[in-house]
Amino acid sequence: MSYATGLTVIERFEQLAPKHIAMPNDRIGLQLGSLKKDIRKVVVALDVTEEVADEAIRVGADLIIAHHAIIYRPLEHLQTDSPAGQLYAKLIKHDIAVYIAHTNLDAAEGGVNDLLAEALGLSELGLLTVVHTEKLKKLAVFVPQTHHQQVLEAMFAAGVGRIGDYSNCSFNLSGEATFMPSDSAQPFIGEAGVLERVAEVRIESVVPESLVQQAIQAVIKAHPYEEVAYDIYPIEHEAKRYGIGRVGVLPSEMQLGELAEHVKSAFGLDAVRVVGDLGVTVRKAALLGGSGGKFISDAIRAGADVLITGDIDYHTAQDAKAAGFALIDAGHYIEQIMKQGVAAYLIGALTGTATEVVVSEASTDPFRSV
Repeated sequence: MSYATGLTVIERFEQLAPKHIAMPNDRIGLQLGSLKKDIRKVVVALDVTEEVADEAIRVGADLIIAHHAIIYRPLEHLQTDSPAGQLYAKLIKHDIAVYIAHTNLDAAEGGVNDLLAEALGLSELGLLTVVHTEKLKKLAVFVPQTHHQQVLEAMFAAGVGRIGDYSNCSFNLSGEATFMPSDSAQPFIGEAGVLERVAEVRIESVVPESLVQQAIQAVIKAHPYEEVAYDIYPIEHEAKRYGIGRVGVLPSEMQLGELAEHVKSAFGLDAVRVVGDLGVTVRKAALLGGSGGKFISDAIRAGADVLITGDIDYHTAQDAKAAGFALIDAGHYIEQIMKQGVAAYLIGALTGTATEVVVSEASTDPFRSV
């Protein structure tokens, strides 16, 4: 087996966390190095610190996929005697590329927030706040009857024809097509200067806007004609909504203090910070990895009894307490759950290649409980 290239690794990873669902101005994508190379090993990390870089060097990695940006603000200089400069220089010296998936991985199905919700045992999941709504297009393709099934299957494989919980959706109408090849044409059917009449099928289906070009290329590849006839129409239907955070029902009704213990156990924490009466009963929880203080109003509107998140500041906590809304600050580091989740996804996505996926064992949590 051969190694996957960096471009292949990221192409398959972005099927999990497409870049277009990230929040505006988020620092995502390739931030350092090149993807135009074979990838022997990928290290999956929450942050890219010097410890993570040393680990990547030690295991012989060519690529780090991380959640938090290594370059968050525009660089004013690259001084290699500064901590950040030393880190960049070390990664460049060892030809280790760094790719970031942040809010797109938060919003993705199977991403950070779904992994957190699964660990807590939340059910009946909904989105805390919608950040991206994908539009649908109507794709109509005209194909000779002899190649109808071949083109139809290629369309479905490219992501065409998915409506809610149903896949392979299409409408197929038989008819007669006419065309006259020119002297310079190389027709699959017909002769130059002769009007041809062919039994064809018009295939109609829906495709997410982000997959239109992929679908067209799949059709052209599977279609026998030199010139493929197809139409694309805008439609008002929505394909899918992506959101930051989740809202769901807890495994059982419990007191806030019991939920705090449940959170500690689920995420392997020594302690959490709690706002609210520990004896109050909670049943529905909002959950958001990272800093979720500004989403308290969204959690209240969603009917949640408590918001579980990280990095709650003092005044936000005061406001929540005054409003009678419970908070559990589990810390930003709970997002480390993405390491195992992303690694498991990549191992499956890279089946058939020699590329290995390694979960970073370095702790990048700057806090310690004492």
